[in-house]
Amino acid sequence: MLTKLLDLDSQRRNAILNAALKEFSSKGYDDASTNVIAKEAGISKALMFHYVSSKQELFLVVYDYFSALLKKEYFELMNYDAKDIFDRLRQSYHLQIKLSEKYPWILEFNKLSRTTNSNEVNEELENRTHKDHSSCYPNLFDEIDEAKFRKGLDIEKCKQFILWSNIGFTNEMLDDIRNSESQSLNYELIVEKLDGYFDELRKVFYTSSHK
Repeated sequence: MLTKLLDLDSQRRNAILNAALKEFSSKGYDDASTNVIAKEAGISKALMFHYVSSKQELFLVVYDYFSALLKKEYFELMNYDAKDIFDRLRQSYHLQIKLSEKYPWILEFNKLSRTTNSNEVNEELENRTHKDHSSCYPNLFDEIDEAKFRKGLDIEKCKQFILWSNIGFTNEMLDDIRNSESQSLNYELIVEKLDGYFDELRKVFYTSSHK
């Protein structure tokens, strides 16, 4: 989709994209306010609509931009040859943190796919979702090394427990990023905390030889 918005300098472009992603993901397309987006981006609404022609165009630009960004900066960089589930999670977090520093709401991207009151927007989303599914990526927990788990454990239930832990840490990390008064994160502290969690989870699920 051609739009003047993507031709802007990176600082102004990202301000608008971040503000729009935050508003659309938290409120949904129908209830999202372009007034709020413009104010959050630090520009006038009139100027914003100089860069995009409508709320619908802004929404679809945001969807396409962050979809492409996630594909390039997350999915294509994930190494699924790593079979240790915690090594994969650690790798996933590193990529998420890197993206979230610049785009604090990018991990809420999936919420943009919610059904709206606009048939036209729903059709556009359905076309994009169909295209995404035709070239889907492996699941984070697919083809992991199950031999490392202690005997007698239900591996599928273990994956669910680990997933819940993963979601909890992700939410905590996002809160830290969004509530931070500093523009830069203490990356080393986050990674140290993350490694500590994974060490404890290995003790719970893995045999002593793989902890």
